[in-house]
Order: sequence, then structure tokens, then C-alpha cells
Amino acid sequence: MIEVALMVEGQNGLTWPRWQRLALAVEALGFAGLYRSDHYTNANPPDKESLELWVSLTWLASHTSRIEFGPLVTPVSFRQPTMTARMAAAVDDLSGGRLVLGLGAGWQEREHRNYGWDLLSVAERFHRFSEGLEIINHLLNKAEPLDYAGRYYQLKEAVLRPRPQRPGGPPILIGGNGPKLTLPRAAQFASEWNAVYLSAARFQELSQTLTELLQERGRDPQTVRRSLMTRVEMGDEAALSAKFPGRSLDELRERGLVLGNADQIVQQLGQLAEAGVQRVMLQWLDLDDLDGLDAFAHKVLSQLQ
Repeated sequence: MIEVALMVEGQNGLTWPRWQRLALAVEALGFAGLYRSDHYTNANPPDKESLELWVSLTWLASHTSRIEFGPLVTPVSFRQPTMTARMAAAVDDLSGGRLVLGLGAGWQEREHRNYGWDLLSVAERFHRFSEGLEIINHLLNKAEPLDYAGRYYQLKEAVLRPRPQRPGGPPILIGGNGPKLTLPRAAQFASEWNAVYLSAARFQELSQTLTELLQERGRDPQTVRRSLMTRVEMGDEAALSAKFPGRSLDELRERGLVLGNADQIVQQLGQLAEAGVQRVMLQWLDLDDLDGLDAFAHKVLSQLQ
């Protein structure tokens, strides 16, 4: 049975009242989790409210008791990896072991330029990402001090204290669809691979690629959860066509979007489950639409339980 979580865009107007209302609703309505992006601002103007990621997750950790949660994803490009490891371990402990640590290389040019961070070329970006993953993985999993002499990070006797209450700390999630850069890193470091906007058929293909990479490393493919982040819109054909003027709904579904009435959405989620998706993070763009969230839970989640 596929698990259904929610994902919101933190740079798209997220404030404390919106975040608190959403978190409590997701907890009460039976969703598996709540995830959010980690950005200073939008890729294109205008700038909107953007509640800081780790502060928001700290509040959520102590004000919910059931749902899993985490960043999709937090980039190493504007957070030093030792600090990310410290914050993640602390928030995971505070929540009783419910954080999923989504990590990424960084991609959004505007926020890096505007706030003084180096995005780097794609090749350099992923080299830095690998170094960050090595450091975070060591600090979460090993008590031994770490000396590290990388191109981007240099450490001397770095340790994480107190040790995470969960052995190994929060599981690492790596998101993305790239078979050459992303999937090999997921095979090396991740406990969860999160694909983005894929059809069921394409997800199945990339999941098989990941399985082969895991087997090459001697890892059991069953130990890595497979999840998908994609947009959801529930409504009748006329309402959905108005939201996507000039675009075919069937074509959008082929691109991985989950669209339709409740029964159509249940059918699409079933197809994703058959393709190997264990958890879907549905991108909920209207941060104030709690009535829609309630309707989704009662019309869709009720059919999946």
C-alpha cells in the first residue's frame, strides 16, 4: 500500500500561521508525513514570505507526535555540512526519531546570487555534494573524530556530540532523477531515493537502475525506500482544465502529475504503487486550502486505508 505524504514550497509564502495550520492538519488527517522545500526565495520574482527551514522543523518536531517530516531537500551549497548534521540530529532527537534528512547539491541560481553563495558548475557542485555527504554520513554514523581534507571542506577532529538517539541518526534522502550524478550517490549514501515528477513507467526504469547500482555496492536494494514527489490537483475535468489552460490533462499525467477526481487520483496512486513507489509526496501549492486538504483526506486517503 502506498503511503501518502504532503510537500509544500516553503518559499511560496510560508509563514508561521500557515505552517502551524498545515502541520496540525496533516497530523490530524492521517497523512504519512509533511515535507517542505528549503529556499531563500523564488527562482523568479516576486519574492514572497519564506519561513526558515530548520526553525520550522524544530517547531514541528515538538508540536506533532506521529508524522514523518523533513526537507525536500536542504542543499549543502548554503549550509556547512557539519552544521547540517548537528541540526538534523538534534531535530530528530526532539521529534522522537521522525526526521528524514533530504540532502541536495543546490540548483536555484537566483537565491545563490542574491544571498552571496557559490552555486558552482554542475560538475563542481556535485563534487562538493559528495564531500558534504561523506562528512554528514560519518558524523551521524560514527563516534570517531573525523579529519577531512577535501577540495571544499577541511575538518580536524570533528565529532558530533551528543550522539544521535537513533543509531545512525536520521535516514538520508537523496532526491533527483539523474542516472549519472544522482542515482550513484543515492546508492552510496541514501536510505531513501526520492524521484521528482515522473510517470510510473519512468520511475520503474530508474528504480531498477538504482537497484543495480545498490547490488554493485553490495547493498540490499530492499533497504532503500523509493519515493516520488509530484504535484496533485483534485477536481473535475472542467476545473482542472481551467487551472492548466491550453494543456492536455492526459499529457500532464504522463509527466507524472496526479490530477483528477478522487477515484482518478486513487487509480493513479495505484499505478505508482505498482511501479514501486512506496511513498508519494504530493506537492500542495495552495498553502491556505485546508478545506481542500480535508476533502482530499476523506475522499482519497480513506480509499487507501
